[in-house]
Amino acid sequence: FPFPYTPYRIQEQFMEALYGALEAGRVGIFESPTGTGKSLSLICGALSWLRDWEEKRRQEEARLLALGAGGQPGLTPPQARPGSADTAGEPDWVTAFVQKKEQRDVVDRLKEEQIRRKKREDRLEKIRHNVQLKYAAKRKRCEEDEAKRLLQLSREALSQGAGEGVLDQLDHNEEELILAEYESDDEKKVVSGLEEDDDDLEEEHVTKIYYCSRTHSQLSQFVREVQKSPFGKDMRLVSLGSRQNLCVNEEVRRLGALQLINDRCMEMQKNKHEKKCDEENEGKKRRASRTVCPFYSYEQMQFLRDEVLVEVKDIEQLVSLGRETKACPYYGSRFAIPAAQLVVLPYQMLLHEPTRNAAGIKLKDQVVIIDEAHNLIDTITCIHSAEVSGSQLCCAHSQLSQYLERYRKRLKAKNLMYIKQILYLLERFVAMLGGNVNQNPGCQAVSQTGTVLKSINDFLFQSQIDNINLFKVQRYCEKSLISRKLFGFVERYGGPASAVKTNKENQKLAGLQNFLLTLQQGSDKEGDPPMEAEHDQLRTASPLMQIEGFLSALTNANQDGRVILSRQGTVGQSSLKFLLLNPAVHFAKVVEECRAVIIAGGTMQPVADFREQLLCRAGVDPARIVEFSCGHVIPPENILPIILCSGPSNQQLEFTYQTRDLPQMMDETGRILCNLCNVIPGGVVCFFPSYEYEKQVYGHWEKTGLLSRLAAKKKIFQEPKKANQVEQVLVEYAKCIQRCSQTGGQMTGALLLSVVGGKMSEGINFSDDLGRCVIMVGMPYPNIRSPELQEKMTWLDKTMPRAAGQAPSRVLIENLCMKAVNQSIGRAIRHQKDFASIVLLDHRYARPAIFNKLPQWIRERTQVKPAFGSAFAELRKVRTCILCPA
Repeated sequence: FPFPYTPYRIQEQFMEALYGALEAGRVGIFESPTGTGKSLSLICGALSWLRDWEEKRRQEEARLLALGAGGQPGLTPPQARPGSADTAGEPDWVTAFVQKKEQRDVVDRLKEEQIRRKKREDRLEKIRHNVQLKYAAKRKRCEEDEAKRLLQLSREALSQGAGEGVLDQLDHNEEELILAEYESDDEKKVVSGLEEDDDDLEEEHVTKIYYCSRTHSQLSQFVREVQKSPFGKDMRLVSLGSRQNLCVNEEVRRLGALQLINDRCMEMQKNKHEKKCDEENEGKKRRASRTVCPFYSYEQMQFLRDEVLVEVKDIEQLVSLGRETKACPYYGSRFAIPAAQLVVLPYQMLLHEPTRNAAGIKLKDQVVIIDEAHNLIDTITCIHSAEVSGSQLCCAHSQLSQYLERYRKRLKAKNLMYIKQILYLLERFVAMLGGNVNQNPGCQAVSQTGTVLKSINDFLFQSQIDNINLFKVQRYCEKSLISRKLFGFVERYGGPASAVKTNKENQKLAGLQNFLLTLQQGSDKEGDPPMEAEHDQLRTASPLMQIEGFLSALTNANQDGRVILSRQGTVGQSSLKFLLLNPAVHFAKVVEECRAVIIAGGTMQPVADFREQLLCRAGVDPARIVEFSCGHVIPPENILPIILCSGPSNQQLEFTYQTRDLPQMMDETGRILCNLCNVIPGGVVCFFPSYEYEKQVYGHWEKTGLLSRLAAKKKIFQEPKKANQVEQVLVEYAKCIQRCSQTGGQMTGALLLSVVGGKMSEGINFSDDLGRCVIMVGMPYPNIRSPELQEKMTWLDKTMPRAAGQAPSRVLIENLCMKAVNQSIGRAIRHQKDFASIVLLDHRYARPAIFNKLPQWIRERTQVKPAFGSAFAELRKVRTCILCPA
């Protein structure tokens, strides 16, 4: 395998196993601890396979074409072989004729493909080497910019109406190119409007690898690894992202919320397609700046597509290229998908079928690699669950009623029918929450508060909407873009900010008071901080969009999900939530269509979840599943995992919900930390099961004076709840450790109090001095009283067999807990020369069922210590090793 440096033995094993799985078309679960160069192993293993596979395919094509040219009978397609069911009983000459024809078809198809590929390669080669071509394109852009500037000046000089006419003529010639593209999902229609020279847009999707990860920063990191790898020069890679990350139109970006950005973008496109209609109704004046997006230029997007395929670029580079070329990176990158060999994209785009289809992603016979997949099951569940609040339902009903009132005479019968159906649905949903849709949701108190779970069918019957075809309503919402029309209407007749003023201006609009009431609720609550109000504004901007998601969730099969009715103080605060119980139904399509699927991560233990809940339920043959797990690259003596069963005063450590609040348990935890901080230099990271418990313990230590004893040795930092403050805390924490190591003295570093499942437990590295010891207080079991979790447990017990005598629900609880533990403790060791100790404070970790769920590389080196004394001695030894490495 080509590799930028000599790989570790475990990297070689990883790449061999990966290559084998891709070659055999398997579904693989791959675990390689963080710090072992997993990304590079994935890149080099998968791309080596792709390169070899392309080479094999080229040779096979060449052989077939040679045979075809010589007219030799070497091309018999499998389905036309004598003796097969189709040809049995046919005369020989018919069989021979069918074979000949199919032979010719194969050869013709191969020739076409070759011509297309040659054309694409020539084009990209030309761009790669011909700098003049780039300059020509750049000069053309400058000329266009200048022309646009002059046009703008003349438009300002002329009256508004005349200026718009000029603008329409300018864009009219481009519009044919784009016309059918986003009106229909049917790929074949795209071509009808294109110039003959652009037939490469309908080109075949070459065999490719789809690589997805959770966050944009992880994807950018991966792209940088590809750039450094031996494949970085000649790999056709495209990065996909959301409009929020890729949009270069400042006016649209300023909207901030993803839904608003999506709405506005689609609106602008639709305006571009509807130019002809606008010319006919010139009386309708529009704000020129908002009608069309200047970056949605077909020609420039093609140029961007080619630039993307020529050289590997991450999201940031793609955005700056879009700005420079005046082309939309969001759509330009999509155009590059068919020809790309490696497509890098976030989870949601791949796992959510409508998004996948909209982006033009075709999975048939392709390879999918899902990285950082430790919480893949939760991710699929979240993507396909949906929640709407009472205030959103009332707001949408109010807006839609006004819309209907205003445009009733202009709407066709079918539109009227569907709008009335949607209004009825909204009315019934609010009634289910115990409210009336025509009153302000913020003022309606709910009589029976609490949470109720219902099956989909029960929910539909009880809300009396079982006679409405939700599939048709959902399709109507999609095709008619009603939520976008509604957003435009609301924007024109008063957003939350200008609610009162609008009311005075538009008194002729009957019933608007009702509509404004709901929109005003953000400003009604005077005590709220301004941020809340802003959030409210964004939320009410497009409530129907959110509700469409909920309607689409209700079209799941009855047994696969539940509807949760959460009735809180007022109707506005109450909500309806759809909870997906069976994520496998949405993953099945991915596994069926793909040639191979690789689920990879740093800590995939416990693997049983993936195998049973996801893969086997998605219909994957157990023989197709392969598992690979490798050790760590660090020497055994560089890590010291200890399970501590009791503290310095022999108090047994068991942090259950009943015992963890006891003062003696909190005192014992504090004493353990004090002792450890005395002997461990650098940074100590201590994980608590929840924010609430961390706050409680911190308060207790403050009262008892333990906190000041701790603070004498280590400066104490707490994990903030707000994501935007995390960076600042980490910077301060790192600075403090660095300062202490340089100056010496009584302060030996810093102590960071973190929360399992919080911002610090995933994706943040505590390498070297930042994490010389990771402490886990208790076992972070999920809240078993949560209705969602209880429903999932009941469902698992009904649908899954018992494993090793344990109920599936019990296994689920343990697995959720251990997944969270493994994620948190894996933060400390980040490279080959790193070292750290891991202390698990709870005697229950020593139970075999729990112990076996620790990652193998940690489990092999773990020591169980019944008493604190011997554990402390071991930890002191580590310290002496650190201080005197000789």
